[in-house]
Order: sequence, then C-alpha cells, then structure tokens
Amino acid sequence: MPKIVVTGQLAEPALKVLGEVGEVWVAESQLGPDELRERVAGAHALVTMVGDRVDGAVADAAGPDLAVVANVAVGYDNLDVKALTERGVTVTNTPGVLTEATADLAFGLLLMCTRRLGEGERLLRSRTPWTFHLGFMLGAGLQGRTLGIVGLGQIGRAMARRAKAFGLEIVYSGRNRAPAEVEAELGARRLPLDELLRSADFVSLHCPLTPETRHLINADTLRTMKPGAYLVNTTRGAVVDEPALAEALADGVLAGAALDVFEKEPEVEPRLLELENVVITPHLGSATVETRTEMALLAARNVAAVLSGEPALTAVTA
Repeated sequence: MPKIVVTGQLAEPALKVLGEVGEVWVAESQLGPDELRERVAGAHALVTMVGDRVDGAVADAAGPDLAVVANVAVGYDNLDVKALTERGVTVTNTPGVLTEATADLAFGLLLMCTRRLGEGERLLRSRTPWTFHLGFMLGAGLQGRTLGIVGLGQIGRAMARRAKAFGLEIVYSGRNRAPAEVEAELGARRLPLDELLRSADFVSLHCPLTPETRHLINADTLRTMKPGAYLVNTTRGAVVDEPALAEALADGVLAGAALDVFEKEPEVEPRLLELENVVITPHLGSATVETRTEMALLAARNVAAVLSGEPALTAVTA
C-alpha cells in the first residue's frame, strides 16, 4: 500500500480516509528538518502542518514515488511549491473551510484590544483592588469608525461583514480590486496601502505571506498609521516586523495590537509580552473542533484523490 506520512495529529475522520488508500504513519510531535527527511523516505504522500518546511530536499529524500503534499492550512508559504511541482508533486491546501472561524477570531481580537478585555481579566486574576468609576479602563468604541482590511480575500471579506454589522466603515487594499458586487455588499472602498494606513482607526491583516508582504508592517509603515490606531494580525506572523511593532506600541504610536500569529512560532518577541496594550493568542484562528476536522478531511481527500489517479480538490501552483 502507498506510504502516507502525517507530520501532526489529525482528526479521526481524516485518518480513516487516509487509511482507506494507504499505510499511515503519524508523528506524535513536530518533526525537525533531519527527522522529517528521514521519515518521508519512500513516501507516496505527505500531510503537512504550517510549521513544516517542505522543499526540494524533502521531496528528494522521499524519492520518486512522492505524489502529493497536502498542507493542512490555507496558506502554503511553508512549502516550496515550485520545487515540488518541478518534481511532479501535486501540492494542495485547505481553503474555504476555515474562513468563518478565522474571521470570528480576528473580530474577537479586535474587541479584546479595543475594549482592553485581556487587561481587565489580568487585573482581576492578580487580585488587584479595583473600584468602578466612569473613567475606569476606558477603551475605544467601534461604531462610526474605519476598519482597514489588507487583503480582501475570503477571510478579509468575512471580517468585513462582521465589522459592517458593528457599524464600521470599510476600506481595503490589495493586489486586485474586489468585484463590484462585493464592494457594494460591504460598502468597501479600495485605497492604496499608505492611504489606508493613514486613515483607518483599525487595521486587520489578511494578505498571504509572499516576498512582497514579508514585513509589510514595519517601522516605516507603522509611522504612517493613524495616531492611536490598532493593528490585528491573523494571517502570517512574518507580515509584521515584531520588534518594530513592539517599539511603536511602547512609544504610543499605536494604541494597541492583537496577534494570533508570530514570525518565529512558537517564539514571541519578548517585548510584546511585557506590554499591556497587546493581546496575544497561540495561532487559534482555525481552532474549533468543526473547522480543524474539516481542514483535516479536505487534506485527506486531496491525498486520496491524487493516490487514486484523480485530480486534487484544491491544488495550488507556483
């Protein structure tokens, strides 16, 4: 039977799908680069997580039978798609199934940082004495203000729908203009990035990580942002220069930030951990039982299709 290597834990329904088309080996913890190359030897399929770096060397270690690499994520910046496809390997991802869960978390993070919810909980858990008064722990309201969305793809649009329901005006930037019907539905206006940063009270990042978007938010662009603005990142950590963000937050250039992803996961820029005006969560964007199960199932179905000689459901290209 075909050998299938899975680099992390998957929901049981997905393992069942894989077990019907091959012999499955599942890693108990994240594999280091050397162990990954060792484990994939002779594999026909590889199911990967966002923390796995899979390039031509990994494909070569697997050998000529490797047919598919199925990434359990919508982003695939951890895969060298060009090198894999040049070796005849189909590369797949899991778009669509995590859209609503990630948008839920992104909007929740916006509320957490603007309303100082993390701060308030820490105050109570520390048993610090407090008394209610009208100036106590004031945050920022949302209604009538502007949310700037960087990357109006599926998740960005879902975030915009939530924001519109809360009375926010929507502006966006991105490589491509959204269809007219989407702009009309959301009441969204497309702006150049620098203008979006100057005008938005809140900025939410939903762009893919590419060479062009790596450290898109850096010391220069942070200085461009509207004074007192808030930043939310649920896309990829490397879109933000974390040391520069920490400095901007400490200096009061920004009012606050909320981050679910980090450039060197699981590490977090130490200065961010020391700031009260930062909300941080450990890559929970898609972390619901339903969503993670659907992601795993889609990855497994992609593997099953390719090993059965059929087209992948969600193939990606370089």
